[in-house]
Amino acid sequence: MTASTRPLRLAEAVGALSLATDLAMGQPLEHGLRTAVLAVRIAQAMGLREDDRVTVFYTGLLHFAGCTAESEIDARFFGDELSARPRMMAVAFGTRRDLIATASRVAHPERARLARAAAMASSAFGGVTEFRKWAASHCDVASVLGARMGLSHQVQTALRHLWERWDGRGMPGDLRGGQIPLAVRLMQVAQDADMAWQQGGGVLAESLLAERAGCGLDPGAVTAFLSLGETAYAGLDAPSIWDAALVAEPGPQPVVSEDRLDACLSAIADFADLKSMWMLGHSRGVAELAERAAVVAGLPEADQVLLRRAGLVHDIGRVAVPVNVWAKPGPLNRDEREQVRLHAYHTERVLDAAAALRPLARLAGSHGERCDGSGYHRASRATELPLTAWLLAAADCYHAMGEPRPYRRALPAGTAASELSREADAGRLAAEAVHAVLTAAGQPQPRPVTGMAAERPPPEYQPGGRQPAGRRPRPAGLSERECEVLGLLARGLATKQVARRLGISPKTCDHHIQRLYGKAGVSTRAGATLFALEHGLVRPDETVIR
Repeated sequence: MTASTRPLRLAEAVGALSLATDLAMGQPLEHGLRTAVLAVRIAQAMGLREDDRVTVFYTGLLHFAGCTAESEIDARFFGDELSARPRMMAVAFGTRRDLIATASRVAHPERARLARAAAMASSAFGGVTEFRKWAASHCDVASVLGARMGLSHQVQTALRHLWERWDGRGMPGDLRGGQIPLAVRLMQVAQDADMAWQQGGGVLAESLLAERAGCGLDPGAVTAFLSLGETAYAGLDAPSIWDAALVAEPGPQPVVSEDRLDACLSAIADFADLKSMWMLGHSRGVAELAERAAVVAGLPEADQVLLRRAGLVHDIGRVAVPVNVWAKPGPLNRDEREQVRLHAYHTERVLDAAAALRPLARLAGSHGERCDGSGYHRASRATELPLTAWLLAAADCYHAMGEPRPYRRALPAGTAASELSREADAGRLAAEAVHAVLTAAGQPQPRPVTGMAAERPPPEYQPGGRQPAGRRPRPAGLSERECEVLGLLARGLATKQVARRLGISPKTCDHHIQRLYGKAGVSTRAGATLFALEHGLVRPDETVIR
């Protein structure tokens, strides 16, 4: 961002993440915004204090912030998780019978009934325990992301209890009634009200809330909402309520400081990468490589910062594509290819919503473009985009080559460099950008490119004061062994597999896991994965993934 850019409000940064959660949950865009506005209106009707209304507002915005933590679990259970999630959410606080009936209808609809039942039974082998882990992961991730976005302790606490129910039959089932944070209870009413209102207007919403009061939902919060009548939905049918939601934010409406902005964007990056274990750490890796390439290319510092930040958020649109598309081991069909191409469009539109993030939007959304017009989503050509865009495209391409994918193994660095050079020779990537990226990555150059600095940065060079990977301090007092355990956990290994890999007993491994959870302040593997990403402890590992 440049010095002339208007300040970024915290509500805008969180609002952009909220739009991404809508995409990840298959909800109509701005569901999170509407939930926040409705929840604040309930809070006002109940006469809550300003600081409580602030907690309500941000809890409403981020109530789906942990959803990518269980995307792969949902994909195993339902098939296309993006199609199933809206229908499952519509009954989450209804009766158990509705929940089971809906799950049986939306899970693997392409399969015959018996095959569908078998797939569901296999996916839910752990029973209630597995669903409690699912809820705990969602809440753990939501709370950690809330902390990294700079939200209050009250909001972080609320985000840890999103799936509890008034009747005590929620997940993980530790709280009931008034034990559940008030912000969560108001959010749940607002969430259900918005989904019902979108489907059948105020009449359906009132009927559904009245039916669930005292069961899944707080009856006092339902009464307060119903007392608002049609005024509860005032303005929510506008083409966009982005501006109205920003106005609705209670309290002092804080601004994200320059030194906090990268933390917010890194939270968005990790939210996107959690979508699939194949992508863990990809966004951060691209951001660092793109920034180093900008230095090599001699770009001004402002462009270096812009590239790093665009790299962090370039893949946020990835969450709009089903997990099974990213994890497909064979060629994609036409429909799947179009979904992948559209993820860059979704990235741009999410970022464009916040005026202060617009300098990143077009750049981040251009990471799939190619100089000959064969890229996506605009099919831009070489002269239509600045060098920063081609640097990002080349950095994204090179970094992805060095990561394993379900359809191929990770390419060695030299092979990836040769492949990237061939892309430049074919006219798909800018030769100047490819040279800068390969130089930044420490790869030999196939030939000099005029007008470019040919010197390779020294091995200890790291932009922004970062420590080289081999010299990173161990975070939170973790031991070397705990860091090893954490890295393998983040790549998806079970406790026994980690133990076997490190040559220790499962009991010793579990002891390490519990200690590192305590030091990191998390309670689930998903939360630990976020911690590992934040501190650079996740590395691509072919054998782990396979």
